[in-house]
Amino acid sequence: MRVDFHMHSRHSDGALSVAHLLGRLVEAEVALFALTDHDTIDGVLEARRLMSGQDLQHLTMVNGVELSCVWSGVTIHVVGLGFDCDSPSLRTYLDSIDQARGARARNIADRLAKVGFPGGYEGALAHAEGAVVGRPHFARWMVEAGYCDSADQAFKKWLGRGKIGDVKLFWPELETAVSVIKDSGGKAALAHPHHYGLTRAKLRRLVSAFVQAGGVALERPLGKDHADLSCYVTRLVKEYGLEVSLGSDFHADTQWGPRLGVDAGRLDGCEPVWSGWADTRG
Repeated sequence: MRVDFHMHSRHSDGALSVAHLLGRLVEAEVALFALTDHDTIDGVLEARRLMSGQDLQHLTMVNGVELSCVWSGVTIHVVGLGFDCDSPSLRTYLDSIDQARGARARNIADRLAKVGFPGGYEGALAHAEGAVVGRPHFARWMVEAGYCDSADQAFKKWLGRGKIGDVKLFWPELETAVSVIKDSGGKAALAHPHHYGLTRAKLRRLVSAFVQAGGVALERPLGKDHADLSCYVTRLVKEYGLEVSLGSDFHADTQWGPRLGVDAGRLDGCEPVWSGWADTRG
């Protein structure tokens, strides 16, 4: 069986519409998945509507979201799975993040206007197509407006870390993000532990804090480049009695980017986070 509990649509920073993404999941023979857009469940709600009206060949969805938070000064991502979309605490949390992201987008636009790039907010908003406005949308607008040759150039010169368009958000604490997922009836999984640039000692401290907050799963790093860290994450999973989550973190079709779907057998004796959501014997 193939699963995927980490992916993005146009509702955050993914390139594909929800409808296109669902079709691609069927093509990839994924049986069980979660759409985990950044700090929004709009894509989940759209997917539910679409899936109720068509036969998607036994494709099963678990509610998902990727929440941004901070721990020890480091921005961390926590994937929430299997929660109630109507949870008041989740809705309140996401509304507050949405307002903060909106204010951030206007701040980015104001900064870009001061260095000769006016109209950024409206341009990024058009590219977002109703999604949460982020720096990738500003990058696409800058290319369209002729200010940059590519999105990569836009980030390197204007939007990347330390550049004028790099406006920080004051994310909630790790404990708050995990608590919201728990209160909404879901499971919290620590996303892509290889992305944070932490030493193994600091990663262990992060996992310990995550577990104390109520987190129940670690996302296992995939690919040969992360083989050593994947083994270490497996050790932490077993040491702390956690579950394993598997996800591609798919955003778009790129030459070197991940493809949708992960073999559900890549568990190394660990309990899967999706246990109880589907029959995993197929």
